[in-house]
Amino acid sequence: MTRVLITNDDGVSAPGIRALARAVAREHEVIVAAPREEASGMSAALTAVVADGRIVVSPYDLGEITAYGVAASPAYIVVLASLGVFGPPPEVVLSGINRGANAGRAVLHSGTVGAALTAATYGLRAMAVSLDVLNPTASADSASGGAAIVVPSDDVLHWDTAAAVAASLMGSLLDADPATVLNLNVPDRESVASVREATLAAFGQAGIALAEAGEGFVRTTIERSGEQLVPGTDLALLAEGHATVTALRPPAEVRGVRIPEQRPASA
Repeated sequence: MTRVLITNDDGVSAPGIRALARAVAREHEVIVAAPREEASGMSAALTAVVADGRIVVSPYDLGEITAYGVAASPAYIVVLASLGVFGPPPEVVLSGINRGANAGRAVLHSGTVGAALTAATYGLRAMAVSLDVLNPTASADSASGGAAIVVPSDDVLHWDTAAAVAASLMGSLLDADPATVLNLNVPDRESVASVREATLAAFGQAGIALAEAGEGFVRTTIERSGEQLVPGTDLALLAEGHATVTALRPPAEVRGVRIPEQRPASA
């Protein structure tokens, strides 16, 4: 059986990680290690809380699945797993199910995607899994065209739908080259129309907006981006009811950019 590490950035107690672990554990050896507290927006940050120089790791009750709450960011947890902290190093890393789509180029900031990209730097196959909870009815004032965001309660979200789609893609992930990363986004529905390959939208569903500024402070808020949907992108296909998959890769050098010739540093 394939040994699979499942982590997330919503925290070890989040319902998405429980649904994903149970779905994948039917056919694979699963171990869960996730942040003890929410760590959203961490990207691939390597941060941890230490006590006497030690990263705190605590067992977490997830039924028959071995699970740990770790005082560290998702990417750091992947690094720890690769070092054998939670038993034999995993062959595959799954990150999610995230509460909210990780779509468009905003995946740069996602702790969910950051964990998957970190796994790839260790030569592991990985998949980031997210549930699109910002459907049209999730906006507090969508009828008037407002940009405020309200996320539905966890108990009405379709975690099992996203978990089933992710589990169905395990075979394709295992057949892919080492260091492959798949970014999966699933609509919040009882069933999805299809699973489609998608390009990244220009940014994402939401962005940071300035709410208030004053002497010595600023206050920001998260609002819908308001971008036009471009056919074939992850956000456009999600809006049509499709699950989307986009293959990503860790940072790499870009060829063809003109770089100034090497020269001595100025005195």
